[in-house]
Amino acid sequence: MSTETGQLHIAIYSDVVCPWCYLGKKRLEEGLRQAGVTDARIAWLPFELNPAMPPEGMDRTAYLDAKFGPGKRAEIEQKLSQAAREDGLAFNWPAVKRAPNTRKSHILIALAGSIGQGNAAKGALMTAYFEQGRDIGANEVLIDIGMSLGLSAAELLAAFRDEALNTEIGRLEAQAQEIGVQGVPFFIVNNRYGVSGAQPARIWAEVLPKMLAEEPAEA
Repeated sequence: MSTETGQLHIAIYSDVVCPWCYLGKKRLEEGLRQAGVTDARIAWLPFELNPAMPPEGMDRTAYLDAKFGPGKRAEIEQKLSQAAREDGLAFNWPAVKRAPNTRKSHILIALAGSIGQGNAAKGALMTAYFEQGRDIGANEVLIDIGMSLGLSAAELLAAFRDEALNTEIGRLEAQAQEIGVQGVPFFIVNNRYGVSGAQPARIWAEVLPKMLAEEPAEA
């Protein structure tokens, strides 16, 4: 498969509980707006930051304190909140109680993508988690979000149990490792350029028109 001339194709490895991914999404969208690009094709690819997370999740504060050390979590949250304000986002840290297992969220995004709602699903999940403090590892929350996008509870529950779909999520994550993705967000533009991190909108606005003008590469 190759990309179409004159259109940007952007594949993004990320996780729904990654705050820098939330900022990265916002900054990319603003960069596209500044560059006047209205028809970019965006595909969200799975990258579970915590694949060994129990299905029921964990207390977020305890998890992050154990991961980063006492006091470091608050420092990171403060830095993220400052960056978020500059980009028009607001993290509601006191409301975020759980560190969820995100496999089902990635399945929801894949299913929503099949009806052209993948980007909307990604945004809805991140807003639910970072701004509303909802447990996006819980079936009832995922079903509520999925139904708002046009999916049914029955097809979502079936997808969560679908071995082939779970295997495909794992395959895509393994593919990320194979191509050297070590952190997220990680953007692949027109199958040619790899961009790591939540780059500022002004950078995207500068480079995207140049990428758009080039011949697309084979996938």
